[in-house]
This record gives sequence, C-alpha cells and structure tokens, in this order.
Amino acid sequence: MKVLIINGPNLNLLGTREPEIYGTVSMDDYLESLKSEFTDHEIKYYQSNVEGEIINRLQHDNFDALVINPGAFTHYSYAIADCLKNIQKPKVEVHISNIYKREEFRQKSVTAANTDSVLSGFGMDGYRLAILSFK
Repeated sequence: MKVLIINGPNLNLLGTREPEIYGTVSMDDYLESLKSEFTDHEIKYYQSNVEGEIINRLQHDNFDALVINPGAFTHYSYAIADCLKNIQKPKVEVHISNIYKREEFRQKSVTAANTDSVLSGFGMDGYRLAILSFK
C-alpha cells in the first residue's frame, strides 16, 4: 500500500517548534521509524507551507491512502477541504496536539468532515495509528 503523509504549515519545524506541545522528535526521524515498522507499505512524505502546493500534491493521486495534518489550514482552508472531498481513498486527519484543549480558533476543523476519521492528541504516534487504521 502506498501511504502519503502530508503536513501543512510550520510542521517542517517539528522537533524544535514548541516542544512542550509538539515534542522533540523531527519528522525525518519519525518517518524513519514508521518506514521500519511498516515495511509492507511505501510511505511517502510531503510538507508545504503553501496551500496551493498541498492541493496540487493531493491531486497527483499516486497513493492508496492518505494521512494529512493540515496544520493551521485545518481551521480555514475550504480549498483543501474541497480537494479532500474529491479523494475517494482512505484518509485520516491527524493532529499532534489535542486541538480541543487549545485556543478556541483551533477547536474547529473545516477539513475533518471530508476525511474518514480524525486522530487528535496522540502526539507523533497519531501518524502511526492512522497507518494502522488502513490495514
């Protein structure tokens, strides 16, 4: 199975960005552990701080399942939400922190309704749990 993981804005800073919220593990290091655990999957990763680039990547359609952490786009990107609506493959929205324990504006996801499920507050392990859900 080809699994695409997409991270949105500022998630390129994982490992150094607000470690009290997001932890100290970089996405590169975490990806290595995912790839070693899920050897029967081809795991591809894409990160962008640009909304249109994320939409373009989603529209490439060269994956079997999607794990997406839209970052701040979660709360206001109807364009990404519309794109997700047109993807007829398994897809899970992931948030490292529990968005419902954060600021009020972070507690609403406009993208979640167009995914199959949402994992929030499991730290980096949310990505792993999302992949497990595809089995």
